[in-house]
Amino acid sequence: MVKAADMLIARRADTRARADFATWKMLAKLNGTSALPQEAQDFLVAYQKFLKQMTDGDASEATITLMYRSYYSEMGGGGAPPDLPAHRSEPAADNVTAFRRPAPKPAAAHANGTSKPRLPVALIFICLVVVYVGIRYFWR
Repeated sequence: MVKAADMLIARRADTRARADFATWKMLAKLNGTSALPQEAQDFLVAYQKFLKQMTDGDASEATITLMYRSYYSEMGGGGAPPDLPAHRSEPAADNVTAFRRPAPKPAAAHANGTSKPRLPVALIFICLVVVYVGIRYFWR
């Protein structure tokens, strides 16, 4: 029986293995493997060996499985790492969507009568002038 804590460690180890592998693989494509730690370089060598025997997707999954087992024991998981559900092997579809303007909001706020009627600016200005003239007149 797998404990809940071990399952949590297993999920974290799998997520970390997948993220690290993707990062390391990209750095290898950019000729930056010399900057990687020795552990990463060892996993990339294992990936290259798997790549000679199988397809890219299978080699990636095999390498991620090796990394997962290593990370699981490193994170304190007890016993053998539990099997996690397999991830999709097909590449992810393009998830970038085109920018679309939001639909304009209808101006129905005035139609339902819930908003206050606004005074025109000219009326406010005239009222201020009247108040000013009144104050000046009464001060004399």
